[in-house]
Amino acid sequence: MASRLSPDEVAGWADARRGWKVRENAIRKRFAFASFRASIVFVNRVATLADEHDHHPDIDVRYDKVYVTLSTHDSGGVTQKDLNLAERIDFSTSAR
Repeated sequence: MASRLSPDEVAGWADARRGWKVRENAIRKRFAFASFRASIVFVNRVATLADEHDHHPDIDVRYDKVYVTLSTHDSGGVTQKDLNLAERIDFSTSAR
């Protein structure tokens, strides 16, 4: 099981990245797109990354907005696995 990061570690990571917010025991980011179709293309890209990392985020699609929430449920909060996947998600899109 991955070790849960301290609140200070998570906050420091989020402060250094655009758009990521700490919410309860998770990190979350809103991505905005030009259309619903573009949102779904992004979700499919995230699904591929999630499968590659064997770590799956919560994804909420609201037409042209996609909310990605990451937390390692087994650890009860944010772990390095979440931060790594978040960075890969950011790298995979121009909607940073």
